Amino acid sequence: MFGLNKKDTSFLLIVIVLTLATPFLMQPFAEGTALAQFNGGYPDLMQRVAIFGIFAIGFNILFGLTGYLSFGHAAFLGVGSYSAVWMFKLLSMNIIPGIILAMIMSGLFALLIGYISLRRSGIYFSILTLAFAQMSYNLAYSVLTPITNGETGLQVRPTDVRLLDGANAPDYPNLFGWTMSSSYKWEVGAHQFTFNVGFYVCAIIAIMAFYLSLRIFRSPFGLMLRAVKSNQQRMSYTGLNPKPYTLAAFVISGMYAGLAGGLLASMDPLAGAERMQWTVGGEVVVMTILGGAGTLLGPVLGAGAIKYLENIFSKINESVLHDWFGFLPDGLEDAVVWLFARFTGDGWHLTLGLLFMAVVIFLPGGLMEGGARIRDKFRRKGDIDETGAATKTPAE
Repeated sequence: MFGLNKKDTSFLLIVIVLTLATPFLMQPFAEGTALAQFNGGYPDLMQRVAIFGIFAIGFNILFGLTGYLSFGHAAFLGVGSYSAVWMFKLLSMNIIPGIILAMIMSGLFALLIGYISLRRSGIYFSILTLAFAQMSYNLAYSVLTPITNGETGLQVRPTDVRLLDGANAPDYPNLFGWTMSSSYKWEVGAHQFTFNVGFYVCAIIAIMAFYLSLRIFRSPFGLMLRAVKSNQQRMSYTGLNPKPYTLAAFVISGMYAGLAGGLLASMDPLAGAERMQWTVGGEVVVMTILGGAGTLLGPVLGAGAIKYLENIFSKINESVLHDWFGFLPDGLEDAVVWLFARFTGDGWHLTLGLLFMAVVIFLPGGLMEGGARIRDKFRRKGDIDETGAATKTPAE
């Protein structure tokens, strides 16, 4: 089914079910309880998890398969956002043309940057991509102000042309009339689940992006990319030139980033230069390594973990901490609140840093390695034969 073997088909179906069930999975605690602070089932967070999951999936095709570490993918994210907003301003508020243009422009930009950067490998390649990203950020912030609107950012305005939109067309990004901000709330007892149009659009596109990534991983092209990562010199000795394969992977990865940028603009029709900063490119690196570089699901898990921590831990302020630790004596309460406040609110990056350090030290393969260890721990190592001796099961 879907051009996949039975095992991959089952894996894809599980991913589809989990993705579509996100509003339930991210809203496990009843409203009004102390643990409701950790609920993340609101539209903005769910949309960002899906969008940055797409971003990380695309980056993993380059880094996970070829080993080329790029710090410049934020440039493609920004180009995708600017392209989508310009399409909203000139053609239509329907998100389809904007997403298509975002992918095309990001792919062309990735072709240019990749053609130059891939002349080098290792740390030199990484520095080149970082330099291109920073140049793109500065160009968008100052030199290209007529196109990007500089520090104010590119916005959709009522006076825009919108050639394809009629008089009664929505003034917000939509999919054939379905506004991205529309939501339906379902109350079940003390739980409240939010089903947002924008999230499900992002989720369906993320599923398609994951399926394409799965096909690439299982294809002869994917094997060639693994060969590039394994030993380029040996690959060259066989008469195969690795450059076209790495360039193709770079362009595909850039188009994934452009798709993510277009979706960000579709959820919130604003494009700013801050999306092109090198820190955004570094964030997708952390997502991929945290989840498990080179694995299919790892980058998505990494993106979800980081976006969840960012949104949940950053809103835990001292007032919330005082509510949690109010049962302690006054002096001890203040000390405990002061300590935990270093890791929450504005200091949530410290929590992320410690988590990343722990994963790199104890789980070099990321969260996927942790899951594999847990699975192996509980997996039955062998069957017991009639004589009572253990027989090993064949390796998968």
